This record gives sequence, C-alpha cells and structure tokens, in this order.
Amino acid sequence: MHKTRPTQAKRQRERAQADKRKEKFERRQQSKVRRAAEGPRGTSEEDPDIAGIRPGPQPSPYGDLMDPEVEADAEPEGV
Repeated sequence: MHKTRPTQAKRQRERAQADKRKEKFERRQQSKVRRAAEGPRGTSEEDPDIAGIRPGPQPSPYGDLMDPEVEADAEPEGV
C-alpha cells in the first residue's frame, strides 16, 4: 500500500500556523519587556475609580435640579 504524501496546501497551512505561533510568541515577549520597563501599575495609594468619594451619602450629581423641596418652595415668576 502506498501512503499519500502531504499536499502543497497542507504544507502551506502548516507553515502559516508555525509563522503565526512564532509571531504570537514574539509579541508576548515584547509585551513582557514593555510591561517590565513601565514599572508597577499601582504606584498611587488611592484607586482612581473611587478618588474623591467620601463615606456616607453622596451629593446628587444633578445638584438642586432634582431636589423636590427646592422645586416646591420656588414660586413661578410673574405671579
């Protein structure tokens, strides 16, 4: 019995996969070097996502626009 030889298409496909693996490995190595050069990420003591937030109730981001007491006390002008 004869074994069939791999076709050119298979060789090209395998070569493309090997090239892709090599490029991915190189990207990962470059990324590691770049991250090491940047230093640690958490250099500041305060988390930027929660900077300026105090414990307890927070002020309305809309100010007095949505405060029902302010709206009820205000009289329309010209009355």
